[in-house]
Amino acid sequence: MTDRAADPYPTPRQAEWGVSDFRFHTGEVLPALRLAYTTVGDPAGEPVLVLHGTNGSAEALLTPAFAGTLFGPGQPLDARRHFIVLPDAIGTGRSSKPSDGLRTAFPAYNYDDMVRAQHRLLTEHLGIRHLRAIVGYSMGGMHTWLWAQHHPDFMDVAVPLAALPAPMSGRNWLLRRLVIDAIRHDPAWQGGHYTQQPRSLQVASVFYGLATNGGHLGLQQLAPTRAAADALLDQRLQSPFKGDANDHLYQWEASRDYDPEPGLDRITARVLAVLSADDERNPPELGVLERATARIPHAEALVIPTGPDTTGHATLGQARFYAQALAQVLATAPRR
Repeated sequence: MTDRAADPYPTPRQAEWGVSDFRFHTGEVLPALRLAYTTVGDPAGEPVLVLHGTNGSAEALLTPAFAGTLFGPGQPLDARRHFIVLPDAIGTGRSSKPSDGLRTAFPAYNYDDMVRAQHRLLTEHLGIRHLRAIVGYSMGGMHTWLWAQHHPDFMDVAVPLAALPAPMSGRNWLLRRLVIDAIRHDPAWQGGHYTQQPRSLQVASVFYGLATNGGHLGLQQLAPTRAAADALLDQRLQSPFKGDANDHLYQWEASRDYDPEPGLDRITARVLAVLSADDERNPPELGVLERATARIPHAEALVIPTGPDTTGHATLGQARFYAQALAQVLATAPRR
C-alpha cells in the first residue's frame, strides 16, 4: 500500500477469498480462484462497490484525486457512513491471474465472468445483499453497466465513469487489438512461455496510452514542441514497466464481447453516467450515451467539458469533476 498519512479516510484493509471450482463462461473450471479485495470503512456502514480499470487494481483508486475526494468526511462516499468494497478483478492485482503460474492455460475470462465473481464475493463471502451504489471507472464503468442489468435490484445507484453502454468497437477495440497482436506476434512472447517480458509489451502499452489517454489539450501542454514530445516518449519507454505480457493479453481480450446495449431496458437503478468530452476511447459525439439514458428511467448523462485541466479518458480519475453530481444523486435516490 502507498503512504497515506495525509488521506482523510480510514485505513484500507486488504483481504482475500478463495472460490472452489469457479466456472467460466467458456465452461472451463478453475479449481481454486483467489479474489482479492480492499475495504474502507466499517462493515456496518451502507455498502458501496467501487470498480477499477483495465490493468489496474483496487489500489489504483486509493489516490488523493479519487478516494481522497470521495471517501473522506463530508464527501459523497464518506467512509464513516459507508462500507466501501474495492475488488481486484479476475486477472488483475492480487486476484488469480495467468502470471501466477498457469500462463496461457488460465481460463479465457470475459467481463461477465468478472462481474459474476464480484457478485459472489459480495453475497457469499461478505454477506452483502444490496448496495447503495456501484461506482466504476473505465473497465469498472463497463462492469457497472453489466451489473445494473444482470442484477437490477441489487443497487440503488449505478455510476459508470468513462464507459459507454455499447458493443466494443471502433477506436476502442482497434487499439486494444493492436496491443494484443503486438505482444502475440513478438517472437520473444514464445507462445506465452517467455523467460523475460517481451519488449513489445511496454512499447504497445505506451502506444495505447498515448493514443487513448491524456486529452488533446493535456498532451499538447505536455509536449508543445517536437523536442518535448520526444522527451516525453523516451521517458515513458525507458521507465520501469511492471506489467506481465500474458496478464495484459487476457485483460485486453476480456473486453472482446462486451455489449450491454441489449440489456439496458432491464436497468432500474438510478443512473449517473459520466464522460469527459475529450475521452479518446468513448467520444460523446457518437451519441451512444444520449440514446442509452433515454431508454433508462431516472438516468442522466454528465459530460465534462474539455478544458486545460482535463486529460481525456483519464479525466474521471479526478473525482472533483463529478463529486458534486454524485453527492446530489446519492442524496435524492430512493433506497429500494
